[in-house]
Amino acid sequence: MRPADDDTGDTSFVPQSGIAAVDRAVAVLDAFTHGELRLGVSDIARATGLSTSTVHRVLASLCTHALVTKVGPNYALGPRVLQLAAAARDTGNLTAVARPVMTRLRDSTGETVGLHVAKNGGRFVVDQVESTQPLRRTYTEWGQSIPLYQGAPSRVLLAYSDERTIAEVLAGPFESITASTVIDRAELTRQIALVREHGYTFSFEERVAGIRSIAVPLWDYTGTVVAAMSVTGPAMRVTEEWMYRMLPVILAAAADISGELGYLPPGATGRPSAGSR
Repeated sequence: MRPADDDTGDTSFVPQSGIAAVDRAVAVLDAFTHGELRLGVSDIARATGLSTSTVHRVLASLCTHALVTKVGPNYALGPRVLQLAAAARDTGNLTAVARPVMTRLRDSTGETVGLHVAKNGGRFVVDQVESTQPLRRTYTEWGQSIPLYQGAPSRVLLAYSDERTIAEVLAGPFESITASTVIDRAELTRQIALVREHGYTFSFEERVAGIRSIAVPLWDYTGTVVAAMSVTGPAMRVTEEWMYRMLPVILAAAADISGELGYLPPGATGRPSAGSR
């Protein structure tokens, strides 16, 4: 059923919120997110399903608020969009957004939750919410660069790095720090592919003997992986069965953080497929 205030006659346009005027404005703005910086009225009408007369009216209103600007016969996003984007980035600070979700995830799993980023060819721990159990994993490598082939968070970050970084890491050398450290190039390549395919990875005592981890990627509004989140604990509690049982909870927490960072789920504007063990 069409909203009561929708008297435009745009039969191919389907409002989403019940406030048709807002939905039409959002649809027009969204038309500029598909790769074309400048669009004509007819282009926008085809992209949105709105009539050209409706598009004209919406554009006039958006121009008044500097959300759209006229460039010759066409239109482009206006300066106020940049101001809003800057404000969104300021409120999207990674650790500030992630910590409340990480705390809830710690409470749900009972294990330490870590936040990791890639920088200068290595992995850095930037935050953690420790388990409250007496026997627990505590990250102590603050400020230290951890190789991108060691451990589950590193593998997630490596899988979504640029091809040059991946090639440099795969070129070695590799150092085995436990009996389970992955130092075989072919195996690491296979695991990178699995991360990209499934969106998570497991570590069975690869960096610290007796410690197991699950890591998942965190995405931002650009569709880029900006961090890895890990849940880690003693092998006596973090069994393989436990890891698979907790995996949906961990993936849901990652989706919450990614959503707060502006990452849109499938069916909105789409997103890259994520990646496994």
